[in-house]
Amino acid sequence: MAEDGAGATAPRVDAHAHIFTRDMPFAAGAHSRPDYDYSVENYLADLRANGLSHGVIAAASLYGDYNDYTLQALRTAPNLRATVILTPETSAARLRDLAAAGVVGVRLVWRRLQQFPDLRSEPWAGFLQRLANAGLHVELLAGAADLPALLPPFIESGVRVVVDHFGVPLREEGASGPGMAALFRAVAAGNCWVKISAGFRLPFSNAQACTDRLLAEAGTERLLWGSDAPFINHEAEVDFPAALALYRRLVPDGHVRAAIDDTAMKLYFS
Repeated sequence: MAEDGAGATAPRVDAHAHIFTRDMPFAAGAHSRPDYDYSVENYLADLRANGLSHGVIAAASLYGDYNDYTLQALRTAPNLRATVILTPETSAARLRDLAAAGVVGVRLVWRRLQQFPDLRSEPWAGFLQRLANAGLHVELLAGAADLPALLPPFIESGVRVVVDHFGVPLREEGASGPGMAALFRAVAAGNCWVKISAGFRLPFSNAQACTDRLLAEAGTERLLWGSDAPFINHEAEVDFPAALALYRRLVPDGHVRAAIDDTAMKLYFS
């Protein structure tokens, strides 16, 4: 079916990409070590070439709490926002300064974490409150099996939460199981969004099932799309046009994609 209006160009917002250069210091436990640059200039060029106007940089755990390059990028590109990695002791003044610089949240890359902190105790309880007060969100990357324990204290704290990569569903459970149930409870409670991102890392049937259920139960007002550029560990198989093609296959209605764009603009750029 032909598309028209806003649907013809959607998406225009990429809510999940990483930027880095070979000069940046890797964290001690980095699970991958890219030997190439994907600079902010590279990313902006990909956005322009593919008809997108806005992008959100997701902090990459490979570089730990080295946020300098991302903050530099925000100073030169008003159409970008970013998340950063911080310690929970970060002060309220520092969070306010980061928010003024275009930072929208703090990324917690907990997919490979063996033990999680007590989010209801210090220093985390205070940190979550300071994030909420600064208008920043938590960007959470964690496996679906851990969402039933992790999401309730985040939601109780009042901080906004953006869950990466469909909630990282288990291959054998797809769109069902306790993790996805916890995700939908969090969305229903408010202050929780989910990214349709990195679908190429899932079996297509799982990505489609998760997308369909998210659209049916969460709705476009709680969904975001992200490319996951530059597709670390999948560079030989995926490029930006392929990521867009997959998204359009998962969400074929351009007007639905346009509504997801509207959600991204309100969350990140308003």
